[in-house]
Amino acid sequence: MSVLVGKKAPVFKTNAVINGNEIVENFSLDQYLGKKYVVFFFYPADFTFVCPTELIAFQDQIAEFEARNVAVVGASTDSAFSHWKWLQTPQNEGGIKGVKYPIIADQTLMISTNYDVLAGSLEYNDQGEEYFEGVPQAYRGLFLIDKDGIVRHQVVNDMPLGRNVEEVLRLVDALQFTEVHGEVCPANWKKGKAGLKATQEGISDYLSKK
Repeated sequence: MSVLVGKKAPVFKTNAVINGNEIVENFSLDQYLGKKYVVFFFYPADFTFVCPTELIAFQDQIAEFEARNVAVVGASTDSAFSHWKWLQTPQNEGGIKGVKYPIIADQTLMISTNYDVLAGSLEYNDQGEEYFEGVPQAYRGLFLIDKDGIVRHQVVNDMPLGRNVEEVLRLVDALQFTEVHGEVCPANWKKGKAGLKATQEGISDYLSKK
């Protein structure tokens, strides 16, 4: 698996659904450069079972992300039309109606490939013919990208394993804390707690106060 932490987030332009009902072309994360942090997450497919719980959970906490100047963007290998239909379907019928943040379409599989979360790959047989080995869907990858477009955190779950949105918020808080205070965040750090100076004296002082 590629480690993108510390590197520029791969760029792309693709179709997306924004505001829960509008299909747009040439959607790109570049629009947030210098302006917002980005939580960019992949999920396997529309109209499934774990996926709506995650997308709705992110929407339920969208005010918390916005308060931290964070844009949330979802992605799967489905089409923008599939996203649009799912977004019009009531939640009690398996839909995600009410989700407003952008959801991008990765039908070419190139975005999932570039972020290295695709559950499969293009291969060639003995006759030189191209075929797809595996599942043309994305694992549950998540990338925290800073305002300079640099990936600062990534995690990838297998398809059955849903993510914890509270943990994503904690990591956003940790990143922003280090940027403001120049200190590091020890294990289990949460917003409101003290940081740690990256020195032997700092760690000794921290451990003495536990």
